[in-house]
Amino acid sequence: MPGVTLEMEPIEPQSLKKLSFRSLKRTRDLFSPIHGQLAPPDPESRRIRMSHKINVEYKGIKSASEIAPPQVNSAAAEASGSSNVLALTGPSDSSTSQKSGAQNALVGPSLQPKAPNFSTFAVMERIPSKWPRPVWRPPWKNYRVISGHLGWVRSIAFDPSNTWFCTGSADRTIKIWDVGSGRLKLTLTGHIEQVRGLAISQRHTYMFSAGDDKQVKCWDLEQNKVVRSYHGHLSGVYCLALHPTIDLLLTGGRDSVCRVWDVRTKVQVFALSGHDNTVCSVFTQPTDPQVVTGSHDSTIKFWDLRYGKTMLTLTHHKKSVRAMALHPTEHCFASASADNIKKFNLPKGEFLHNMLSQQKTIINAMAVNEDGVMATGGDNGSLWFWDWKSGHNFQQAQTIVQPGSLDSEAGIYAISYDVTGSRLVTCEADKTIKMWKEDEDATPETHPLNFKPPKDIRRF
Repeated sequence: MPGVTLEMEPIEPQSLKKLSFRSLKRTRDLFSPIHGQLAPPDPESRRIRMSHKINVEYKGIKSASEIAPPQVNSAAAEASGSSNVLALTGPSDSSTSQKSGAQNALVGPSLQPKAPNFSTFAVMERIPSKWPRPVWRPPWKNYRVISGHLGWVRSIAFDPSNTWFCTGSADRTIKIWDVGSGRLKLTLTGHIEQVRGLAISQRHTYMFSAGDDKQVKCWDLEQNKVVRSYHGHLSGVYCLALHPTIDLLLTGGRDSVCRVWDVRTKVQVFALSGHDNTVCSVFTQPTDPQVVTGSHDSTIKFWDLRYGKTMLTLTHHKKSVRAMALHPTEHCFASASADNIKKFNLPKGEFLHNMLSQQKTIINAMAVNEDGVMATGGDNGSLWFWDWKSGHNFQQAQTIVQPGSLDSEAGIYAISYDVTGSRLVTCEADKTIKMWKEDEDATPETHPLNFKPPKDIRRF
């Protein structure tokens, strides 16, 4: 009503602030004890803890001291006089006195710790690491640089006689070089795009090449010309491998298919389809799985060569699997991706472990020799050497671009050991081929092994 006015009591100023402070103070007292100050030490709990630790540590000594000593006659006991502490009692209360004596002897002033914080590491048994320790290996050094190609050098293969090797390049040529001297012996032309894959047969005088022009060619090295071509790829061919015991050729390319060819009849035996992206690495072996492929879809597939079906798919990698290397003697292989280098067992494909360092670049090529030295080459020109058994990275080399090349052309595209495994050849983006060998002058004193076993290993 308009005539009635309600008189309200005046509000005390700052009352809301006081209430808030009071509420905050109460909340702090209830829920926020001072975490920086520890509770005062409880002598009883400390005594129990110490007696338990000493019991665990010196159990053998206590059990030895609890064996009943020979009885001493009363004359000897009387002769002890006032030395009642060392007098040995009779058989009636021997067990109780010995237990108390042993305990008093062990928890005496000499063994009781004086420090307020007794560390448990003093009585803990140190467990040695079960990780295999790497053997010392000499570092590798560059001893020869071969020039001659006019484009990026993309592929390499060694002849079984170990006298020459061939390289394929973005200049569309294949060049054959002498291993001992590094001199050019022959240049083969025929591809119309860069040559991405090379393989040399161990049973025939044939060399196989594949390139971005979708062509797969068979060269007769007695006539130095193409004798067969294998047609069927729908896009560029990125990798190539020869079966070691059967006359089969395997090629993988950008059409996401690994194709199996009969070498003699040029017939496509299988089209191993299942990858979702480019097949960029492949290797074969005589026993199942006879074909293993790696792809840009970050998977590795094992293939049954009898039926042309997938046996197993490994999904451990998170990035493209651009390189794989089969160990020459052990039944395992390694695969390289931008995230990690992983080792797998054969034939089941069990994951063994990651290499203990990360190269942190795109790894285009890798190779391993019989001595267990694995080399990986990256897009940034880094060449890392690894101990195969332990996964220890014992050398990190960096290639030097040739004068006239850009620093960004320090990329390694292909790696291969020679037949003996004592020389390493890298094919690079600065149009050169570099040869590496072990440093004979290195010793464990000049290049010590800096290895720390890993604390925790990722199991994926």
